[in-house]
Amino acid sequence: MTEKSLTYWNYLKIDELLSLQEPRSNPPEHDEELFIIIHQVYELWFKLLLHELDRLKGLLSENNLWDAVAALKRCRMVMKTLVAQLDILETLTPMSFMSFRDRLESASGFQSAQFRELEFVLGHKRPEVLQMHEANEHAHVRLTRRLAERSVVDHFYDFLQARGCPLPNELRNKDVAAPTIPNAQVQEGLLRLYHEQPDATALLELMTDFDEGLQEWRYRHVKMVERTIGIKTGTGGSEGAIYLRGTLFKPFFPDLWAIRDRM
Repeated sequence: MTEKSLTYWNYLKIDELLSLQEPRSNPPEHDEELFIIIHQVYELWFKLLLHELDRLKGLLSENNLWDAVAALKRCRMVMKTLVAQLDILETLTPMSFMSFRDRLESASGFQSAQFRELEFVLGHKRPEVLQMHEANEHAHVRLTRRLAERSVVDHFYDFLQARGCPLPNELRNKDVAAPTIPNAQVQEGLLRLYHEQPDATALLELMTDFDEGLQEWRYRHVKMVERTIGIKTGTGGSEGAIYLRGTLFKPFFPDLWAIRDRM
């Protein structure tokens, strides 16, 4: 028997892909299809971001400036796409969402293990988050591994040191499970790079762009939730918009923001 020839359809596994949308409302509510597809696409973009950020970590530690710049450009464009997708989700009216919301039962966006992985990879480490995923063994294993890995910021410190920026011992030897905190010595090194190594500023500004994009996505997410369910409790018993507001304007790369008034 000859092997089935490769086509666009079977290479991308389109049959399987198109079978993954299973509305729970009966009869199906029209807008539940949109809700499912948007969130599945988000998870695919999260997967790509994790893939690219894992590569970025190695490039930073190798002091490979221009490949790191290229990787960050891709990540930044993915973030812009994530923000733009909210325009589509916001076509879902509150009444449309309420028509199938009860079918979600305990499912909630707060259970997105890949988004928590992204936070960990970027240095926003919180061991207590693992408790939220104990019921999902696969997710718990992934998050435990990410918690024990060096973050993008940790690898960025390698880049800074290779560029002649001395780092304090507490950063070089810090617990990898600890979150990123601003550091005055890092900020002094960043200022020197801006003034003395113009080529490195391309990377620094892209990191700031990406961080800004994440903050924009959080803000747009909050407003989308508020316009859809107001301040109601979120699905799965989450605090909904009230919780999301508390995540706003918290940068992943705080040292890059701390120096803006000194440049």
